[in-house]
Amino acid sequence: MKLYNIDGCGYCAMVKDALTQMNLQYEKIDVPLSHEQRKEVYDISGQTTVPVLVDGDIILDDENEIIDYLKKTYLVNS
Repeated sequence: MKLYNIDGCGYCAMVKDALTQMNLQYEKIDVPLSHEQRKEVYDISGQTTVPVLVDGDIILDDENEIIDYLKKTYLVNS
């Protein structure tokens, strides 16, 4: 699982907090502050905003959708 992130981004922090609370392992990929330099994020998600979560074939680019997905996928048996 990969999380495209900018430190100081409140939306990214929400996702990181959810991942930590669920004790999920992920790779944090810090992206440049400049939208013009976020080619990797754009290539993956079609846009330059973060957070973006990649979990296998699943690509999500909205913090609320990401958190809902994590809960539904990884807390099913809780």
